[in-house]
Amino acid sequence: MTSATASVSQLAARVREGRARLGGVRLVCVDGPAGSGKSTLAGRLAEVLDAPVVHLDDLYEGWAGLGKVWDRVEDQVLAPIAEGRPGRYQRYDWVAGRFDDWRDVPLADVLVLEGCGSAPLAVESRATLVLWVEAPADVRLRRGLERDGEALRDEWLRWMGLEAVHFAQERTRERADVVVDGTRPLEP
Repeated sequence: MTSATASVSQLAARVREGRARLGGVRLVCVDGPAGSGKSTLAGRLAEVLDAPVVHLDDLYEGWAGLGKVWDRVEDQVLAPIAEGRPGRYQRYDWVAGRFDDWRDVPLADVLVLEGCGSAPLAVESRATLVLWVEAPADVRLRRGLERDGEALRDEWLRWMGLEAVHFAQERTRERADVVVDGTRPLEP
């Protein structure tokens, strides 16, 4: 594991140099606790790599979805791509409280998978690069409440407890290839 404030271009170079391990695709998993900066990093990295991003927020079944998301990721996204076919997943509508429209995931040289739980042990042999993004709990909670509203504080606190258990069981941080400080600006 490398603890770094690596630039986006350095991370992209590492992906390009890495071996495709999901069929012909280089899979990048951007994991870490909610509010740490994963989406920002994933977006910047995907832009540099010209890669699609799959956000686990679209696949969780709401606030209770962390423990149930991996089967959907595997069945709808990773298995088809490993077989050389595009992926396709059903997006969860958080407002309506149900799965809704379908989203296509094209075959590309690189796929960025972003979200809490995107790098479980089950994906270790297929990921080209696992990034762990972290920030202090108070910063993460503040970011989440600024985005989602104070009315969701209890949901955020419950989620933070669930993800802590998940990360401890999966040993996600210690298995990551690179640890990124989500409180520092990303260098190009």
